[in-house]
Amino acid sequence: MPNLNKPSSLLAFDFGLKQIGVAYGQTLTNNAKGIAIIKAVDGVPQWSEISAVIEEWEPNIVLVGLPLNMDDSESELSGRSRKFARRLVGRFNVEVQMVDERLTSQEAKSFVRDQAENQKGRTHDLTKIDHIAASLILQSWLNDPSLGQQP
Repeated sequence: MPNLNKPSSLLAFDFGLKQIGVAYGQTLTNNAKGIAIIKAVDGVPQWSEISAVIEEWEPNIVLVGLPLNMDDSESELSGRSRKFARRLVGRFNVEVQMVDERLTSQEAKSFVRDQAENQKGRTHDLTKIDHIAASLILQSWLNDPSLGQQP
């Protein structure tokens, strides 16, 4: 468990089979921001891009969204998300925690739709959904670090 009295920087990943949203946040400012979308092929990320993001942002903690079903059971993607988290530990020697990501994609889609409605004439930019979902995962951890669990 991290020392929450010391400021920490965090990265969060919203794992997907086609793309992975990335967000950055800090315990000092208590906010999260989507920063990137990394392409994946059948759940296999472009590890060079993951490496570049980790090197640039130098996180103390890395969070990975855990897609659970509404009844708390693991979804089809849960095992793949856990595998991705374990690979992050092995490749980059970073502390990784899993965070329940239920409904973050729906919340992100709603956010994008609301923004488009507020900016008349603009279309929904659905490419942002994954990094918005990653920022929601990170923000939920910032609000309650006890949500983090081991991969």
